[in-house]
Amino acid sequence: MTSSATGGLFSGMFARGGATPEVSDAAWLAAMLDVEAALAAAQAAIGLVPAEVAPALEDACRPELFDIAELGHGAARSGNPVIPLVAALRERVTPELRRFVHYGATSQDINDTASMLIARRALVPILADLSACADACARLAGEHRGTVMAGRTVLQHAVPVTFGLKAAGWMSALDRSRAGLSEVRLPVQYGGAAGTLSVLGDRGHEVTPLLASRLELSEPVIPWHTDRTPVAELACALGTASGTLGKIATDVKLLAQTEVGEVAEPTAPGRGNSSAMPHKRNPVGAMSVLACVQRVPGLVASVLGGMLQEHERATGPWQAEWETLGELLRLTGSAASWLREVLEGLTVDAARMRANLDATRGLMMAEHVVTRLGGTPQARKLVDAACARAADGRLTLREVLLADPGVDLTPEEIDAALDPASYLGSALTFVDRALDVHPNTPRS
Repeated sequence: MTSSATGGLFSGMFARGGATPEVSDAAWLAAMLDVEAALAAAQAAIGLVPAEVAPALEDACRPELFDIAELGHGAARSGNPVIPLVAALRERVTPELRRFVHYGATSQDINDTASMLIARRALVPILADLSACADACARLAGEHRGTVMAGRTVLQHAVPVTFGLKAAGWMSALDRSRAGLSEVRLPVQYGGAAGTLSVLGDRGHEVTPLLASRLELSEPVIPWHTDRTPVAELACALGTASGTLGKIATDVKLLAQTEVGEVAEPTAPGRGNSSAMPHKRNPVGAMSVLACVQRVPGLVASVLGGMLQEHERATGPWQAEWETLGELLRLTGSAASWLREVLEGLTVDAARMRANLDATRGLMMAEHVVTRLGGTPQARKLVDAACARAADGRLTLREVLLADPGVDLTPEEIDAALDPASYLGSALTFVDRALDVHPNTPRS
């Protein structure tokens, strides 16, 4: 992750939210140093290195003592940033302790564990924003449990639903995405040169649980140098969360279209302005969510493609993960932060929803009319013809049905069949069920 991501021209859209600083160059450096210090402390705790190594490394592992640009130049020569970092670290301890810096470790141990530490830290604000998004959806679902609107399939009016059901669907998807991210295991990596920790004799495995505990990461059964499932599972969980965020943003942008006008994003001076058209109020929040998540599938694919690693250390696929993982965390975090603002300030226009329903002249209720006429093929054929006459003559379906001698329904029965609120099926029950299992639904 380049430093420009946090202060560059496009950072307002793509580097929003609390995950961004957690994947910066400075954050990577801090994570690597945290791993080196924790490794020394774990080894000292069981007598594998002298006791004085741990405090010496803790004092030396201060990020402000290192030049990120210089480490970057060194990384270009050596193939990863850990090699110049370890060299610089050794210069900051007394000569007799230098051999215990990075003891028994390989560069990948530090880099992989740092990446898991980066992920753990970046996931905190991401999960918080996902939770807030879901809570906002829960509020919308409760407030609009019975607010009738047009259900839309293949971008056409289908049958009535409620906005509460739509919001409950968003909430449920967010809850699942958040749970998936929460359940991803982030393990430490400590295997030495080729996964055997041979430098430490037969005691290397004793270090791993102590290192995991100090860094609040999980303990793997064995080193996973070229088993990239931990990174792949994280990438896939981030991809799923991003897809959920993008689906909701897609619904919002469509509902906010001028011709639809059923929801509106939060307003603020200058928000959503056009450079040419003074009247425009563009859905900048949904747009920014979608711009972020548009890039995510390719990044996930890059991680998955990188699972094809050679023997005990990869040449290229592993190195390709570093910035890719940071990008995934940053973009998902940015999208979650954007959508949180959108959902927490979303305006719902129930009157416009009803007006859009009425604009169909009753045609949306054709399925219900078929049901009320018995649901037979003959009833379907009769209603098909009635719909065609209504569409051709710009008539209401009610007018056509009242004039059709084959329709064996009273005017009152026709009105009941054409009432959108009478054809919601289990929509209200589904809203209630979704709210019942949402973790933060207020309980009476």
